[in-house]
Amino acid sequence: MKFWDNKRVVVTGGAGFLGRSIVHLLERRGCKNIFVPRKKDCDLRKAENISRLLEETKPHLIIHLAAVVGGIGVNRAHPGQFFYDNIVMGVELMEQARQFDVEKFVGIGTICAYPKFTKVPFKERDLWNGYPEETNASYGLAKKMLLVQSQAYRQEYGFNSIFLLPVNLYGPGDNFSPKTSHVIPSLIKKCCDAMIAGAQTITVWGTGKPTREFLYVEDAARAIVLASERYNKSDPVNIGSGKEISIKDLVKLIAEMTGFKGKIIWDPTQPDGQPRRLLDVSLAKKEFGFEAKIKFREGLRQTIDWYKKKIGLSV
Repeated sequence: MKFWDNKRVVVTGGAGFLGRSIVHLLERRGCKNIFVPRKKDCDLRKAENISRLLEETKPHLIIHLAAVVGGIGVNRAHPGQFFYDNIVMGVELMEQARQFDVEKFVGIGTICAYPKFTKVPFKERDLWNGYPEETNASYGLAKKMLLVQSQAYRQEYGFNSIFLLPVNLYGPGDNFSPKTSHVIPSLIKKCCDAMIAGAQTITVWGTGKPTREFLYVEDAARAIVLASERYNKSDPVNIGSGKEISIKDLVKLIAEMTGFKGKIIWDPTQPDGQPRRLLDVSLAKKEFGFEAKIKFREGLRQTIDWYKKKIGLSV
């Protein structure tokens, strides 16, 4: 806990889904100087805004969560935006952090950075063994450049930066927008909307064959805070639960837990995305003692109940 005494910390994206959990955890661990830049006041795509932020806050540590993110549909529609916005924020923020002598930079990558056909479970050494899945390659590669920069800066400047690779997150407060949400909130919303409308079917993209790994948002926050405290190498580290579930089984489970009893229609004309996703999470445990605590069904229940209450549907 003493690690955070008198530390000034900038959390980019700190008002977002994951960011809020990290800020709350930092506060509980005794951090009293947390700065959360907001896009309307500090657009991190502009170098002068980053300079002003670092000059005003003088942080000892930066946790860089800010990103342009979304599911397959929005990634496929805006690959240029996803590439430019994510790469320019990361590159400029780390460069200026180095110039301002920031003590530590915590870069957050994505499982989308892994090659499309990666042997399961994904090991960190597999990161460069192929090209990412096409529908989110621009996003995945932009985020992966943080790793390149991190390793190059440690080699040349001795700059202390780390790079973490979280899986898909979920939990209360997630993004439920039909245009930009990821798979779990999207499915929860589909089922709840159908029940409200009295619809007897929902349509789901793809074939249901791919698998995914999910991590509860509070577990992800704990992993990032532990790494911030204890990990000081530029080797990438996977952050996940070490469990996978097929999309078909996920849809059945969410339908059951939301109470949707209608028919599920699969649309194979829409993309499946990466065939499988499952991380080897042993390095996180070895290096900074992280293991996921929240069981998937428990986390899903909390997420569904939160969303139902939000929209006025009985739990």
